[in-house]
Parts: sequence; structure tokens; C-alpha cells
Amino acid sequence: MSLLVCTGLSRRALRDVDLSVGAGERVGLLGESGAGKTTLLRALLAVEAPDAGEVRCGGRPVLHGGARRLRWYRRLVQHVPQDPATTLDPRATARELVALPVHRLGTPAERRRARDLVEDALDAVELPAERRDARPPQLSGGQAQRVALARALVLHPRLLLADEPVSGLDLPLRALVLSTLRRVSTERGTALLLVSHDVAAVASLCERTVVLADGRVVEDRPTTQVLRDPQHATTRALVAAVPVLP
Repeated sequence: MSLLVCTGLSRRALRDVDLSVGAGERVGLLGESGAGKTTLLRALLAVEAPDAGEVRCGGRPVLHGGARRLRWYRRLVQHVPQDPATTLDPRATARELVALPVHRLGTPAERRRARDLVEDALDAVELPAERRDARPPQLSGGQAQRVALARALVLHPRLLLADEPVSGLDLPLRALVLSTLRRVSTERGTALLLVSHDVAAVASLCERTVVLADGRVVEDRPTTQVLRDPQHATTRALVAAVPVLP
């Protein structure tokens, strides 16, 4: 069953895009710079309204408007940013940052349990206990990304929209973040849309890959098929760019 579906989505860089993510599914969205990935992500996050087409979540249309109108959607769909430094308040501790969605979107019962929910989320991303009262400037890049992921997970969303979550990280931190995403997705049954130009990251994490080029979906197949037999010139270029050890 499809959890998130967009049909006929068009907006500036996008042209009649169809995309679906099933419950518990991990999907990679690949594309070169300028392909329209960011525009599509902003439409899926309900940050920008499309010029045409619609987004549906669990069969329910996602209608743009005030925060109250989108409250249900914000609980079901959460964002993992590319650069957590731009989204984490440097004055707040890790625990306070993860608690924020509970206080803003949680039910009265969840707000009463905020401390337990925060600790469970931080446990899920394996942030060390001694770093949980640290502030973002005191955290490493990998720790900051874990805090951003814990914040996205604290209310048990059904889908994570991850925007280049390992871009700019060194190899050990990259492997750490990808393994955390895989484990959390598997253990919690959380669906994932990984937006990236990084074929290796998508290959390691996603069962299905969608390729975007010039604002259009040009491939949508199982990841193994896309990598083994890329059909579109953009896909071939992305696959060819993956380093191969001699």
C-alpha cells in the first residue's frame, strides 16, 4: 500500500512528476544538480504548493495552508536535513532540540511523556548519554546529524524525507549515519525517501530507485536493476561517477 503519492506534480523545475513511497519502503531519489530534487522535496514537505498535481499521504490530500491544517501531516512525515547546523538552535541542548516536536505537535499524553520519548529517540540513534546535554556547537558532525534524526523520529513518523543526509561527512561518519537510518527504518518500520546525487549511498540503503532528470522521472525500478542496467543517460552518468577500487 502506498503511503505517500504525488501525481502530475509540476512547479518550475518539475514537469508532471509521479512518485510513490510504500509503507516501510526505502526509496532513493537520484538526480544531478538542477534536476529538480530540491523543488520536489519542498513540495513533498508542503513548504511550497505545486502549480499542478497533488500530494496524498495515506490516501488523504495534503492541502497547503496554515500550521493547523498541516498538523496531521507533520506528525506522519518528518524531514532529516542535509546540514543540521542550519536547523539546530545553537542555544538548545540535544535533549531540548529533540523535545521540540513533542511540545509543538504532540498530544497532551505525549507531552506528559516527553522525557521518555526524547530518551527513546536518542537511544534509537545511539547518541552517547554524556552528549545529550551538549549544544550543537559542542557536537561533531555525526553527532549533530544523530540529533537531527532523533528529532525527526521522536513522534514515530511513518515516513522520513532525508535530504543528502551524508553529504560532506567523512567515510566513517557517512557509514555511521547510513547504518543508523537502515537500522531505525528496519526496527520501526519507518519508510524512507533518500534524496541524493550519491549513487553509493542509495545503493547501500534503498530497495527502489527513482531517477530525476530535467524535472521528469526517467527511471523507477528496483535499485539493483538501475545499477546493473541503467537506461537513461543521466543514470549512466551517475553510476559511472561511483569510484571503483583497482
